[in-house]
Amino acid sequence: MADDDDSRAGHDSNVPSKGSDRSAQAQSQPPTPTSPTARRKHQRNARRNSIPEAPDETTSLLRPSHSRIRIQSSAGTPNRPGHLSRNHTFQDASYYGSTRHHSRHGSWSHRLAQALMDRQESMTESKFSIPHEERIWYDQFTCTDWVHDTIADAYRMKRLRSRKDWWGRLIVLFDGAQGWILSAVVGVLVALLAYCVDVAETTIFDFKDGYCKRAWYLREKRCCPHGLCTDWRSWSEVLGGHPFGEKWTEFAVYLLAVVALSVMACLLTLTTKTIVPSAYRMSTLDENLAAEHSQIPMDTDDEESSGSVSPKQTLQDDSLSPPMVYYSAAGSGVAEVRVILSGFVLHGFLGLKTLIIKSVGLIVSVASGLSLGKEGPYVHIATCIGNICCRLFNKYDQNDAKRREVLSAAAAAGVVVAFGAPFGGVLFGLEEVAYFFPAKTLFRTFFCCIIAALSLKFLNPYGTHKIVLFEVRYKIDWEWFELAGFVLVGILGGAAGALFIKASRRWALSFRKISAIKKYPLIEVVLVALVTGLLSYWNTLTKLPVAKLLLNLAAPCENDEADGELGLCVSSIDEIPRVIAMLLAAFVIKGFLTTITFGIKVPAGIYVPSMVVGGLMGRIVGHLVQWVVLRFPHWTIFGTCALVQESTCVQPGVYALIAAGSTMCGVTRLSVTLAVILFELTGSLDYVLPFSLAILVAKWTADALEPLSIYDLLTMMNSYPYLDNKHKPIFTGELADIIPRVRRERVIDITNSPLVPATSLRAKLEVLHRAGELDGGLPIVRDDILVGLIPAPDLEYGLDNLEDEGSNLCLMATIPSLDEEDDDSPDPTDFTRFIDPAPVALDIKSPLELVHECFAKLGLRYICVLKNGRYAGMAHKKRFVKYVRELEEEEHKS
Repeated sequence: MADDDDSRAGHDSNVPSKGSDRSAQAQSQPPTPTSPTARRKHQRNARRNSIPEAPDETTSLLRPSHSRIRIQSSAGTPNRPGHLSRNHTFQDASYYGSTRHHSRHGSWSHRLAQALMDRQESMTESKFSIPHEERIWYDQFTCTDWVHDTIADAYRMKRLRSRKDWWGRLIVLFDGAQGWILSAVVGVLVALLAYCVDVAETTIFDFKDGYCKRAWYLREKRCCPHGLCTDWRSWSEVLGGHPFGEKWTEFAVYLLAVVALSVMACLLTLTTKTIVPSAYRMSTLDENLAAEHSQIPMDTDDEESSGSVSPKQTLQDDSLSPPMVYYSAAGSGVAEVRVILSGFVLHGFLGLKTLIIKSVGLIVSVASGLSLGKEGPYVHIATCIGNICCRLFNKYDQNDAKRREVLSAAAAAGVVVAFGAPFGGVLFGLEEVAYFFPAKTLFRTFFCCIIAALSLKFLNPYGTHKIVLFEVRYKIDWEWFELAGFVLVGILGGAAGALFIKASRRWALSFRKISAIKKYPLIEVVLVALVTGLLSYWNTLTKLPVAKLLLNLAAPCENDEADGELGLCVSSIDEIPRVIAMLLAAFVIKGFLTTITFGIKVPAGIYVPSMVVGGLMGRIVGHLVQWVVLRFPHWTIFGTCALVQESTCVQPGVYALIAAGSTMCGVTRLSVTLAVILFELTGSLDYVLPFSLAILVAKWTADALEPLSIYDLLTMMNSYPYLDNKHKPIFTGELADIIPRVRRERVIDITNSPLVPATSLRAKLEVLHRAGELDGGLPIVRDDILVGLIPAPDLEYGLDNLEDEGSNLCLMATIPSLDEEDDDSPDPTDFTRFIDPAPVALDIKSPLELVHECFAKLGLRYICVLKNGRYAGMAHKKRFVKYVRELEEEEHKS
């Protein structure tokens, strides 16, 4: 999630829950029986004195220390330490700017101050500064425990409602209002930030052509509201036509500005570079379709390895691979937001630093004139705001499941400020990003969207009293014969979206595989900026900002806001070929630039650029239909259409907007959401049917050509442990088909004794870590009967707090007390408080459909498997996701 606070969400040590209730109440309960031996009692008194000073492979994630370890880095790529254990995740040296405060206690004003601080420091620094009594429950790139968070919130509510006095009822009332307060605050802040981005990027965009002499901070339209005026000075006037003459000087300044702004956006994005050890078994974490599939290492089944408890060093060395690199501010972030809302932990991705850098970088990248949009990143930025605001209330700050209710509402608010569509934002959250969307969350999301829309309407960023720039109104109704044209643009739009995905994939696999481009992302940004400047400057349409171009493509000719100088409106049949030729050239240029721009290391969205490409194509089809009506005006099917206006009743802008939505549908596979967004952009009930029909056809076409949407492809290529809860393959097997045989190093056997050597537990834990199961668990069996399960994070925490791991024996089952003690501190060798006595288990003959439902609906991380009542193995969510993906790939190939 956003930072290390997200990893502890929902795991307050004072809240009992399934599998850890005894741990949660450890401070308030009577002392737990420590051990049947006097040696374990004696060892407890000196446990802090034996902690090594230098971090090594067994260094605790939460080990206390008097000093901080800082990773120095030069300009560019940070230096990797000689040994980077799995708990290390580091960023550039500038990333360490504040002190981590892990205490959950304190006043509301203190939490407000903390919420405004950048608390997303690297795990390397934080792991050595956390007090012993505090914990980080979720490691990087692991799945959250939905069941645990739900139970924890139930205990919290029970504790609140246990107070029957007046003050207790007031606390319960305030607790219920916190969600609405957060939704309102998030909506206002999202609108305010969107206003700042809109105003800033439009002003900087015009700086490439000149500046306002009267007030330098005004954009051209504000400087000269009635057209050309003397207050706006072009750079050729400022430079006196030197050194290349008036025309070429303006082009040189424009090209230099495009490259400079693109480089600035890329440099800002590169500051969010994060290096992650290869043990996480991921590929890359930005919009790079050239990412190689990461493979989850399968357990070796040879007899020699199954008989050994200690992991082999040769196997560990062979499995090492170069660390991963990701940039949290790059791309749109929609795919990552969707995976985060499904319960995937991604530290730093929704933090304050990412919010600031992505907002500033988005202003610069959009102003550069690259073929990208700001609408997709608005979803990521809004989710960052929602995550930061969650820190104001413990109810959401300490519970990851509750936090995601606010994040779902925030993501929907991002769509509202992007398209000016409150209903579309709610449907976007339901259809695209939200993994769990109950009725309460739906209503709260709608409230947040309305607040965001009202706030942006009040701020009026464009001076037109419209929320978005490309809002249009159609006054002429469509004719029945146009349905064929609407279906055609739907087919073309869906095909264009599917082909864009294929083209982007092929471009990434060819160009981005070049070693220099892969190693230095700035080179690619400079090359793309040069190509964009060279191609787009000489075409009137491609030189416009994408939002303004979409407005001019979709606007009817009688619209005063449309730019008449573009020459898109025709009055006779003779003008149509010229307009089609101009649109065709812009379509080829814009399609090519959008393809090569997607995936570069700058904040960038794909929503509006894909709509612009589709809009150009749809406008061409609209003018072709217009030409046919003017060429054959007396055909019965046309009726009186040719006599309605000088240019007939056919409105090419309608075809442009329908094709824009169809192309976006082909790229993202949004359906109902897009139909509603198009309706809200036009405000006309007359065109709901054409919009809906075209979206339906576009989705069918795109699914036939490319089964995956652009975000599904990113999720698959980055190997996120994301299990789609809306679609599932056809299963024909049973749970036994995916369960490997039981291995000694993956089971804790207490048949002979409930005391297990700590060294044996550490070896078993390392086996899980090597397999990428940082969030896995070890089953506890007695006579092959499952009696409990200890999660891997809990086991690691317990082992890291032992005084002498080499000689300690750990208690893995409850036994009667054999000695009386007055010490209130829990015995560090007593691991019973970490054990889940009732893990979820299924029979080995259970159908895989049931397994899918358990993982997708319950949010489980693992399921124990039983055969005739005896333990027979464990199914981890990541391995099940891998199995599902293999099935889907086989289906696609067939």
